[in-house]
Amino acid sequence: MASKALILIEGHRSIGPLYLRAAQRRGLYPITMATDPTQYGYLAAEGIEAVQVNTNDLDAVKSLYSRLKLTHDIAGLTGFSGLDESVYVTVGNVCRHFELPGPDPVSIRQCHDKFLQRQLLAQAGVLIPDYRVAANATEVESAVAEIGLPVVIKPVVGSGSSGVQMCRTVDEVAEHTRHLLGGGHIWQASPRILVEEFAQGQYYTADMMGGRVIGIGTGDFGPPPHFVYREYSYPAPLSDDENARIADASLSCLRALGLGWGPTNVELRWTERGPVVIEVNPRLPGTPDPELIQLAYGVNLVDEHIKLVIGEECDVRARHSRTASARFLAADRDGMLEGIEGADHAAAMPGVAEVKMYVHPNTPIVRKGDYRDLIGHVIAASPSRDQTAALLQQAVDLVSWTITPFRT
Repeated sequence: MASKALILIEGHRSIGPLYLRAAQRRGLYPITMATDPTQYGYLAAEGIEAVQVNTNDLDAVKSLYSRLKLTHDIAGLTGFSGLDESVYVTVGNVCRHFELPGPDPVSIRQCHDKFLQRQLLAQAGVLIPDYRVAANATEVESAVAEIGLPVVIKPVVGSGSSGVQMCRTVDEVAEHTRHLLGGGHIWQASPRILVEEFAQGQYYTADMMGGRVIGIGTGDFGPPPHFVYREYSYPAPLSDDENARIADASLSCLRALGLGWGPTNVELRWTERGPVVIEVNPRLPGTPDPELIQLAYGVNLVDEHIKLVIGEECDVRARHSRTASARFLAADRDGMLEGIEGADHAAAMPGVAEVKMYVHPNTPIVRKGDYRDLIGHVIAASPSRDQTAALLQQAVDLVSWTITPFRT
């Protein structure tokens, strides 16, 4: 009997390969459907079957699935978020149509529209920042006047901190609004901007599967006004009471948004009001969250998600407790990335789980103020928080690179 197929809609530069390996470990045969399969270099590198189809066209995806069903025994179907996150809505629709285990497409769509998400959370009594939606510069201006500075301004639909900026003055608001509306941002639909109060306080992230909280991590960002990740750690140093309050807030989000199935990631800040929900992502977060959770708790999120996709029970109970942390390596200037040194030495250190560079030498670097500014990460884990922090710093200190500014 040929192995059963696992269909993956689109791919993902960081967690795509993790899904392929997890599928193959389970004896499944992965097939990727993508609008442009060549953009995921790992497919060709690992000899993965890929079929070209316009994944924005639901009928085209359904008809391709029906054709694949004639020649393959299909175990299940899932996919990745894409930049505007619409791909995961397609995943839900296809699963619903063919009666496969999968997320509810209505819940996913409500979540991707950050304005609608905010409305539903507010109706359910979940603590969120004050917010308004705006379609033009005048509406942005009056929203800021009502909320008060500083504010965070972001597209209503999107991911990876693209187009997200903190504005502390009226001039910064006007400048960022011009950037978003004047061609600096690619809109899939007519522009809608979310203007929200800047929630001041420590950042936390809760990762869930089904209706269970698996782990709560903490993170920080590089310099404002952008939100480019700098470091992540699991578990977050919290008291039992703080842990319970973040878990309760996260579970309230699931109920408010109808997200009872599969992976969810909730981002929060601990403010004077307690835990305030910044965003709910109805999917698995990208690297390095899955790796950190596996190191910290012994739970493989990707494996457990695939179990759900193929109709099996998942088991997300912690198997051990360690501290795992990741430091992102970010470009400090624009220019040509000449060389990277020390990555192999850092990776060889005991306790260092991974050193990964996202870009190769001779790559032009143009910073955008989002996830694209990151050029790599280092992950370390140990039994204690202090030991992990020291290990991580030693490993990061070994890695260096040269960026030669562009000639003007």
